[in-house]
Amino acid sequence: MFETARFESRQRLPGSAVVAAGLSAFAAMMILVAPSILNDVDLESLLEAYPPAMVEAFDLELIGTIEGFIALELYWFGWLLVLGIYVAYSAASSVAGDIDDDRMDTLLAAPISRGQVLVEKFLALLVPILVVNVVVLVVVYTGTRLVDEPIAAADLVAVHALSIPYLLCCGAFGMLASVVAPRRQVAEGVAAGTLVGTFLLQTLTEGTDFEWLGAVAPMRYYDPVAVLTASEYDYAGAATLLVAAVVLLGAGQAWFARRDV
Repeated sequence: MFETARFESRQRLPGSAVVAAGLSAFAAMMILVAPSILNDVDLESLLEAYPPAMVEAFDLELIGTIEGFIALELYWFGWLLVLGIYVAYSAASSVAGDIDDDRMDTLLAAPISRGQVLVEKFLALLVPILVVNVVVLVVVYTGTRLVDEPIAAADLVAVHALSIPYLLCCGAFGMLASVVAPRRQVAEGVAAGTLVGTFLLQTLTEGTDFEWLGAVAPMRYYDPVAVLTASEYDYAGAATLLVAAVVLLGAGQAWFARRDV
């Protein structure tokens, strides 16, 4: 049982370590420069130079606190975009990559169903999700205390814990793209492009008459800025993302069961 998941998990460890190291280095750099920016830069004058719509869309008015600065610079871009795209892209290459490289026939020759293959490959995505979250959590918690700008531990834990449903949803969409697309490159492009597109859709329509369009964007249901700056934990949004992940994975299983490999 779960031999595929264990194998895929081991394969994902090196990449997970690289992503964790990269985001940790970025987090450390942001923490080091935050005190000087917050103390020495006239943020009010700086924000006046930007269009009000841009300030509102990107929550730039919150950048004057360590919580807002880290939330916007690290979690808003690092988690919603960088890590979300990485997970979706990795998932998209899993099944489609095995089909392109003629490995899927060998795997399916074993006594294992296509549905189980898809689920186990999906479960292996927990490796990068958990590794990156744990490592960066430790870095941010330690770093903000070293510069004497501590962020509440409960909020830090929450912003990482609530990111897991978001990342699982990204991974489930990547798995669906992986079984629907004809080739790996197409699946990877669809997965990454859709994440970028929904991010822009959510950002540009927020607060407008077209805000309802952002309901399809997974980042609508995970707001790291609200968690760190207002201690607002959106449990309903996390539940919505988990349900969406199950639906997307189920759709992927149904499609994969009928696909000719």
